[in-house]
Amino acid sequence: MTLDVVNNENQKVGSLDLSDELFGGRIKVDLIHESVIRANAADRQGTHATKTRGQVSGSGRKPWRQKGTGRARVGETRTPLWRKGGTTFGPQPRSYDYQLPKKVEKGALRAALAAKLQGGDVVVVDALTAGAIKTKAIVGLLKTLGVIGKALIVDVQLEQNFALSVRNIAGVRLLPSNRVTARDVMDTRKVVLTQAALQKLQDVLS
Repeated sequence: MTLDVVNNENQKVGSLDLSDELFGGRIKVDLIHESVIRANAADRQGTHATKTRGQVSGSGRKPWRQKGTGRARVGETRTPLWRKGGTTFGPQPRSYDYQLPKKVEKGALRAALAAKLQGGDVVVVDALTAGAIKTKAIVGLLKTLGVIGKALIVDVQLEQNFALSVRNIAGVRLLPSNRVTARDVMDTRKVVLTQAALQKLQDVLS
């Protein structure tokens, strides 16, 4: 698999050879699914909470004696059986995050990149830099590269002026190559990578 490397004017300045073993085979959708589910779970706040019988307001005194009244036995007004009582086995604050094996995460990222590459949704540029902090210039750059809508931009090291210029563009994310996940790749229409970033990803995923 060979990709064209373009400059900021969308003119071809070179080419990059990719391994067919990595990106040319069958796309393992099940690995992508597992990675996306794990990433979504990690983003859950988990701040839900219900009050137990020890947290609701009310007296702990026994409302009436155990026997002889003809009424059902009860120990306190905070019982879960009563209105305004505590909740039994209700949700409590917790983290939904869990870890997948490293091989699964790498396989998911490899499959996600392969899906974008085979779909022709990857743009490789020689470098991503900005002379000044100017969002309008980056918007024009993306339009020149044919990137419209949601996009993911990946570089090995983020150039400060470029990062500050991109952060106000709706639907465009900028990530270093060592933090890209399968969900980041799949949750976008176009992936813009520098030549160095794509080579590094190929080395890491091989």
